[in-house]
Amino acid sequence: MNLKTYLILAITLIFTACSGTKPTDIGVKSGQLKACPSSPNCISTQADKSDEKHYMAPLSYTGTMEAAKTKLVGIINDMERTTITENSGAYIHSEFMTPTMKFVDDVEFYFDDANKVIHFRSASRKGYSDMGLNRKRMEAITAAFNATMR
Repeated sequence: MNLKTYLILAITLIFTACSGTKPTDIGVKSGQLKACPSSPNCISTQADKSDEKHYMAPLSYTGTMEAAKTKLVGIINDMERTTITENSGAYIHSEFMTPTMKFVDDVEFYFDDANKVIHFRSASRKGYSDMGLNRKRMEAITAAFNATMR
C-alpha cells in the first residue's frame, strides 16, 4: 500500500473510534434518565438544580404529548448530523455527530405528560470536556421548541 492509502485508513479508523458504541444503560427507568457523570460533557434536566455544570430546566408544553413530540421530532430532524434511533411512547433517543471530530453524543428525551414537561439528557460518549457543546445544543433545541409553542 502507498502512503495515501495508509493515511486514508488511519483517518477512517480515528473517526470510527470517535463515534463509540451506543450505551446499553440509557433510557427511562422509574421516570428517570441516567444520571450525568462527574465530567462536564453532560447536561440533564434531572440533575440537581444546584449543579450548575450539569443542570438545565426541562421543556414545558401545553396540549397533547403527541403534538409536543411531533414538534420536537421536527426540530431534531432539521438539525444536521442527527439520527433518531428510537421514538416510542414517551421516549426519544437521538444521536448527534459533532462536525469536526465526528464524536457521537446521545440525546434522550422523556415526556412527563402528567406534569407537561420534557426531560432531557445530552451526553458525550467519549472524552471528558465537550467545550460546552451539549449545553449549546440543548439551549438551541429549547429556543426552537419554545418558539413553536407561541
